[in-house]
Amino acid sequence: MATELTAIEGTKEKLVRDLRVVVADGDDLLKEVANSSVEQFAAVRAKVEARLGEAKSRLEDARIAVTGTAKDAAEATQEYVRENPWKVLGVAAAAGLVIGFVLSRR
Repeated sequence: MATELTAIEGTKEKLVRDLRVVVADGDDLLKEVANSSVEQFAAVRAKVEARLGEAKSRLEDARIAVTGTAKDAAEATQEYVRENPWKVLGVAAAAGLVIGFVLSRR
């Protein structure tokens, strides 16, 4: 599980870097629009589109990784509840008492 979290963090960092590059490229595109030829504009636009495609790909990779980790956590939780129903019931009751106590003090 720690390996998955490390992979997710790495993917997140790459995604943030890619998005910053896309924003910078978009800014460059806007600056060049005013005084550039059609060919130069097309080249910069193609570059921005390529970077945006890379960012979208990394975002999809991050979504898949997070979904997998959440699914694993849900399965582990479900297994724990099946194996320890009385412990879970006790914790839920204790949490309910604490919440009730806190709310009654208001």
